[in-house]
Amino acid sequence: MKKVLVITGLCILIGYLAFSAFYFKEKPKDGLCTEFDIVVSNSENGMQFVNTNDIVKYVNEKGLNPKGKPLRDINTDSLEHVILNNQLIKAAQAYVTNNGAIRVTIQERKPILRIIPNTGESYYIDNDGNKMPLSKNFTAYLPIASGAIKEDFAKGDLYNFTLFLRNDNFWNAQIEQIVVLPNDEIKLIPRVGDQQILMGQLNDYKEKLDKLMTFYKKGLNETGWNKYSVINLKYNKQVVCTKR
Repeated sequence: MKKVLVITGLCILIGYLAFSAFYFKEKPKDGLCTEFDIVVSNSENGMQFVNTNDIVKYVNEKGLNPKGKPLRDINTDSLEHVILNNQLIKAAQAYVTNNGAIRVTIQERKPILRIIPNTGESYYIDNDGNKMPLSKNFTAYLPIASGAIKEDFAKGDLYNFTLFLRNDNFWNAQIEQIVVLPNDEIKLIPRVGDQQILMGQLNDYKEKLDKLMTFYKKGLNETGWNKYSVINLKYNKQVVCTKR
């Protein structure tokens, strides 16, 4: 008897779940779209690069605003494709809600470095190593790379170097600006200490920064942070400093 009751209960539960899935999936398609919503899923601490009103305006211009249209006639794939034309957006998912609205959840791209080249317009490099335009809605507080920067170099060596800095608490806090010289050599501007740090090219940068950390601990703590105007890490076996 107990076994029969359990089986009966399971059958009722399965039937309810099947009915609910069919009911909520099919019923909204019988009506008109009641609303069109844009939701940013990954904005942090007020850092939102896209303006949802601008997205709605762009969708309107393309004649794709779904509000008031029959739900069964709305192509959510086309809606996603148009929204992804905005280069600040990484992903978009459009779907029908239970109250008959069309909602698009978007994921913004996340910049990790601002590039200010000698020629051309400024832009970001995002956390996937791709070029990302600036936003008129929000300016991110990020390390800056300036100078003779080619786009391939920004998306390659500079991107990898920036990831290394971001993953180290000390260097992430210490390095304020990266200056790229014409031969792809690097000069660092620190937040603490009034000197330039010459890295040379971005090979063996971890070993070079390890040398600099040792020098910070054993040298500058004794002589003071502002004794030297230049710290040169280009040489393999030593740190060369220029006094003021």
